[in-house]
Amino acid sequence: MEEQKKEKVIDLREIFIQLWNSRKLILKVWAITFVLACLWIFPQPRTYQTSVMLAPENASSSIGASDLGSLAMSMGFNMGGGTGGDAIYPLLYPKVVESNDFIVSLFNIPVKTIDGEVKCDYLTYLVDHQKVSIWSYPKIWLMEGLKFLSSSEEGIVETAGRINPFRLSKKEFQIVEGVRRNVRCSVDKKTDVITLNVADQDPLICATLADSVRARLQEFIIDYRTSKARIDVEYYECMKAETYVDYQNSVQAYSRFCDAHRDIILQSMQTQRDYLENDMQMKFNTYNAMSTQLDAAKAKVQERTPAFTILQNASVPTKASSPKRMVFVATMLFLATIVTSLYVVRKELHLIF
Repeated sequence: MEEQKKEKVIDLREIFIQLWNSRKLILKVWAITFVLACLWIFPQPRTYQTSVMLAPENASSSIGASDLGSLAMSMGFNMGGGTGGDAIYPLLYPKVVESNDFIVSLFNIPVKTIDGEVKCDYLTYLVDHQKVSIWSYPKIWLMEGLKFLSSSEEGIVETAGRINPFRLSKKEFQIVEGVRRNVRCSVDKKTDVITLNVADQDPLICATLADSVRARLQEFIIDYRTSKARIDVEYYECMKAETYVDYQNSVQAYSRFCDAHRDIILQSMQTQRDYLENDMQMKFNTYNAMSTQLDAAKAKVQERTPAFTILQNASVPTKASSPKRMVFVATMLFLATIVTSLYVVRKELHLIF
């Protein structure tokens, strides 16, 4: 018995004969699988994808710390503060892009389809102009029918400028999740190069959105890097205005006193004049110091503003990225062949195992 069983294990000729004798069944399964796969995949809306790559300037506070942090990054270790002591270092930029506030800020972007038939903001395009497969209509009709059974307003979508990212309705949350899947951000740990991948059903809108995401992310990074310096500028502008008013008041007080006491004889009047003159000089020195500090703060804003090198700009894609129709059909045919072959030789497999 054991010898017969071993012959079954190594005898592939009988298996090939059974498959050849069942070739009509396999061809029928191929035909049915091909038709069903085409019916399923070809109505699916096609999506396009484009990528943007940019490298922000490294805001390192010290050369030694930057080199140490870069060395640790290259070895796969995270130093926590990134480089330059920033709280939001490059590895956290994907979290920024995925946040509700960032995604909601994209809804007011004006978009236009490549055929020019649709011109609106991005939110209106997502709500009213998205293509769906014909196989999705039964589900859509079912969901529309269920709306009459509920008095809830969770499905209401506000206009682009009125959406509150802190409190999204159910429909708005679904839209945000869809955009979050289509807009992806990644950062290379060794080089800090930021890669933005954006997908959409229209190639022109895809490129427009990718360029807008790049601009919004650059704006966020610049605002964050210069936030402290800009606060200092506002502070010194306020202080300069206050010290200027104090200086003008001291000048007027000194001028009025001098006009009223031209021929000063009394020592007390001379002392009062000297006091007003010293006070005026002190107020001028304070005003001059605030002006100097304001100029330094403005220079600090420029110093902290990072420069960006765009390694790969957004471009309108010419070929759809998904679904891969031929790959899907070929995969279904391959799986159908495997399943059918196993069904045909099931007796042989039963004897083997």
